[in-house]
Amino acid sequence: MVENAIEITGLNKVYAGSKGALPKTALEDVDLSIPKGSIFGLLGPNGAGKSTLINILAGLVTKTSGQVLIWGFDQDVNPRQSRASIGVMPQELNIDPFFTPRGALEVQAGLYGVPRAQRRTDAILALIGLADKAEAYARTLSGGMRRRLLLGKAMVHAPQVLVLDEPTAGVDIELRQMLWDNVRMLNEQGMTIILTTHYLEEAEAMCDEIAIINHGKVVVRDRTAALLGRLDAKTLVLHLDGPVPDLRLPEGVSAEARDDGVLTLTYRRGQVTAGVLLAAVTEAGGVITDVTSQEADLEDVFLSLTTGKAA
Repeated sequence: MVENAIEITGLNKVYAGSKGALPKTALEDVDLSIPKGSIFGLLGPNGAGKSTLINILAGLVTKTSGQVLIWGFDQDVNPRQSRASIGVMPQELNIDPFFTPRGALEVQAGLYGVPRAQRRTDAILALIGLADKAEAYARTLSGGMRRRLLLGKAMVHAPQVLVLDEPTAGVDIELRQMLWDNVRMLNEQGMTIILTTHYLEEAEAMCDEIAIINHGKVVVRDRTAALLGRLDAKTLVLHLDGPVPDLRLPEGVSAEARDDGVLTLTYRRGQVTAGVLLAAVTEAGGVITDVTSQEADLEDVFLSLTTGKAA
């Protein structure tokens, strides 16, 4: 039994330069393991190497060096088995407009060599909410429906690993919620999900673990909760009755006063406590009418690791 759905060791991808241009390194010495049964987030800024990594996993891009195992199958030794173990929902809407959803799923299943008796076309159409559009031409489907059809095409061969590349980009709230409900259900059934997204709140809510790629390298990989714990920054938002007083605050605490009487104090929990800051405000004559606090979120972690500073 394999312990990890994906195991990547020493992966490199270098694109040759054209017309005398220097070669471009898209991935450099990437080591990454993704546990079975997890929802794993793969994040990074544009051009970081995420798409190259996904395309290598899907067998669409040839790696320069390194080893990639998908469900225990080495891409170089068992290419057919490794491809059969993974399904990819691409970001681009690459759907033949003259196929119906049923026809598109049937053709995709045929390309993967799935026997007719083992195809689950009707079940997949029901899962993605396109049963009533099964015989409609794809060109008549809305953008959200086409994106659902991409998800169905990625599932026709019952892969153990499903890659979702920016699956909710440009879709409405209702479709996004339906998609995540389906993802959770598939994960509960044992499928490993790899997610790339620019919506960091989604990654924070959905993913068990997260890896952040920047400039072709994995800069961090950890459980989502542990990543959030790396930044101990916290902000107190104080509503005051009256003007903001002159404050004497501990070193390292930043204060911002607004014209509407709101005072924000940003501090590190490892250096000072909220009680000390509240006492400093009251001792200076401030009358506090309401207090709220804000924790660091995944966006803060992302920015701190990719730009060197938190938002």
